[in-house]
Amino acid sequence: MRTYLSYIDGKQVPSDDWVYVVDAGALLEDAFSSLTLKRKLEQGRVPAENLPASIIGRVAKADRPTVQLALEAAGRAAPKWAAFPLDTRLTKVGSLIHDRLKERAEEITEILVQEGHPLALARWQVSGMLECFGPESLGFYHSQMLQEFRHGPRRIIVRRQPDGVVCLNPPQNAPLSSALLGVNSVMAGNSLVVRAPRSGPFGVMYVLHEVVAPVLEEVGAPPGTLNVVCGDPAPMLSAWLDSPDVDDVMYIGTSENGLKFQEKCIAAGKKPILELAGNDAVVVWKDADLPLAAQALTESFYGSGQLCMIPNQVVAHPDIADELVRLLAQEVSLITAGHPGEEDVLLTPVLRNEKFFTCLEDALAKGAELVCGGHAMAADGSRDPAGIFLEPTVVLVRGLKDAREVNAVRHETFFPLLPVIAAEAEDDEVLLERFIDFVNSNEYGLRNSVWARDPEVVDRFVSRITQAGLLKVNDSHIGFLPYLPTHGGTGLTGGVFGEANYPILRTSHVQGVAVADDGTPPKESVFGAWKAMREAS
Repeated sequence: MRTYLSYIDGKQVPSDDWVYVVDAGALLEDAFSSLTLKRKLEQGRVPAENLPASIIGRVAKADRPTVQLALEAAGRAAPKWAAFPLDTRLTKVGSLIHDRLKERAEEITEILVQEGHPLALARWQVSGMLECFGPESLGFYHSQMLQEFRHGPRRIIVRRQPDGVVCLNPPQNAPLSSALLGVNSVMAGNSLVVRAPRSGPFGVMYVLHEVVAPVLEEVGAPPGTLNVVCGDPAPMLSAWLDSPDVDDVMYIGTSENGLKFQEKCIAAGKKPILELAGNDAVVVWKDADLPLAAQALTESFYGSGQLCMIPNQVVAHPDIADELVRLLAQEVSLITAGHPGEEDVLLTPVLRNEKFFTCLEDALAKGAELVCGGHAMAADGSRDPAGIFLEPTVVLVRGLKDAREVNAVRHETFFPLLPVIAAEAEDDEVLLERFIDFVNSNEYGLRNSVWARDPEVVDRFVSRITQAGLLKVNDSHIGFLPYLPTHGGTGLTGGVFGEANYPILRTSHVQGVAVADDGTPPKESVFGAWKAMREAS
């Protein structure tokens, strides 16, 4: 059984409190016994000896004084780390992390599966982590962090400087990959404090203890550049807001809670960097490659829809809507539940499914047609009212005009329910404008996708869709690519400061610098431009 302590100021900090981690496969087989044992271990009612294989590890739970130590350590480290050369902080650290992640890819995948991520999605996450630290992305980050120009007798520098101390609150559904996303802020020159969530601390602790911390030690980063503690969110966030050391807080959670937290951050003088809900739209035009579009739309059901960056609603041209729905239903029938370690499994348990059925009932009551799904099921795929899986469910909504009256269209559905909106028949020019307006008027703004072949139509969508942090055309909605952000967006996704989330840029600020050659007259700097203009004319 692996044990991880709090990591503060370059040291392992012990605790009398522990969070025990249960293998997700064991929870599927016997949830009651596994959770009962976990609870007894955490309450100290049974000894932590000769434990079954279902207990894969334990993580020290930090108390308030330990959290305070982490913040103080980060405060001491931040100015020292910021003084390191950009090439060390960014290129060297990023390259080393990339190499270590690649070396440990199989082990990280195994941990993700143990935490409940289906094997295929665990591999997808690891590939995304590698893209974030890949050479193309590192080169792009460097180009954004530092640019130099020559202007007469001066060297002009436009650069981004680190904000200072960054705190990261990862989500319960993807804590490991979110923690690594936050490590990008270290490459900007910030120190970092990460809260490993109690519900899923193991992967966060593993990747930061075993991958990131050794890299920082190797390049000589000061102790306190990285600090990792496990604890409950409310007291941890409160400590961050109260701390004079903290500059930025990266908060990942629901839109409702995140927007409230944004106000608290501003009141406390902290920069809020929000990663909240998504309600991504996919537009399918009349000339789209329908089989490929249908295949991409099934990404809506990966992880049982419990991912923020998946397709959440489809807007289809009336000429192809029915055929698209038919192809989509065929693709959906191939998506299976089961043990997360099995190759073809893409569905995960939905432990509280009442919101799914309420949302489905709302859609049907407002005229939507049930295409497929709509029931709970067991791990073997058989329908079971007490099952912890949900069938991938597609509903057809007729007409754009009142589509947002349907809750499944207006708001994020964090479960496997996808509405396809068949637009009213109209002139294509009018319809194109309506589609663009519909996407741009979405209250959320994480990702959007378009499927179309006509270059002029594609150009219209690309030039006119302003909502969201990422736009994909004729491509996977969730697939990772170099240079492009993995997260971030506008509206209810990112709050009032929302945009594509490159943490290295979001946790830094622009600074301009001019270095004049020795002997440059200051009076010439003030009045010379006017004189030169008059002489030139």
